[in-house]
Amino acid sequence: MSAVKMSILAGGIGLATVLLLGPLVIPLLYRLKFGQEIRDDGPRAHLKKRGTATMGGIMILAGTALASFLVNGASPENLFLFAVMLGCGLLGFADDYLKIVFRRPLGLRARAKMLGLLIVGAFLAWSAYILQRGTLIAIPFTELKIQVGLFYYLFVVLVLIATANAVNLTDGLDGLAGGLTAIVGIAYVFISLLTGHEAAAVFAAAVSGSCLGFLKFNHYPARVFMGDTGSLALGGALAGIAVLTVSELTLVILGGVFVLEVISVVIQVISFQMSGKRVFRMSPLHHHFELSGWPEVRVVYFFWLIGCCLAVLGILSLRGMG
Repeated sequence: MSAVKMSILAGGIGLATVLLLGPLVIPLLYRLKFGQEIRDDGPRAHLKKRGTATMGGIMILAGTALASFLVNGASPENLFLFAVMLGCGLLGFADDYLKIVFRRPLGLRARAKMLGLLIVGAFLAWSAYILQRGTLIAIPFTELKIQVGLFYYLFVVLVLIATANAVNLTDGLDGLAGGLTAIVGIAYVFISLLTGHEAAAVFAAAVSGSCLGFLKFNHYPARVFMGDTGSLALGGALAGIAVLTVSELTLVILGGVFVLEVISVVIQVISFQMSGKRVFRMSPLHHHFELSGWPEVRVVYFFWLIGCCLAVLGILSLRGMG
């Protein structure tokens, strides 16, 4: 079977798996009272979402696992990619569990979460070494690849931490993070196929298909949220694919919306600490648009559109990669 057909098959299996799991898992989450806590300092319109089932990211993990292992088998690349995704997902699960069961609004302490991401990042760096990925960093839109030696492994850890946190910050509106990750994942199917990384193409397709299936239940008005279980897992998955395909800097383009969300938070914090003034009505950026009068669905669709444009730009930046 060709790599293209394998990727399509993996995407289809991931999609079907999540669609089948939804009617089973979502009622269970409600029965277990795994409902979302809404912070009082967020947009007032979000208070009506309090109690919506969360931790739905377990369905995305299940869909990705089934699809990727059925199609890819237990190949080293697939094992490492899913292990990174699962590691981040388990960290997110712990965070969600503390928020819901122990009523700790902030979940895991920042130090504990950072330590967990450092461990997963170190595992990803070790995986890159075991898979003999090398220590080159490709520069988008050029044929230039820079040899950075041992610094590369620190770079991998930073990529993992940054990507996981970026997707996590973006998961604030119904369907936003899932839709954007599906878009980036589809772009990575093309990138992986064009650069000869068939295992990564299948895995990216499995992630995208699972995210698309999740949108059935997560689009506005959401019946379930992915929680940190899903957002951290998806960030880990994207970071793993980027490392395997030598496209870490391309991920900055593909995930440009995630990057903008992080930048908006940084700008807001710096501005408020230095001048006492806020640049945005609220950060991350999607809340600024909400409080400017945009309906939630309009914000999501607008960000998806930007994500699609950036995905095309990222694919066009492939010159010299492979």
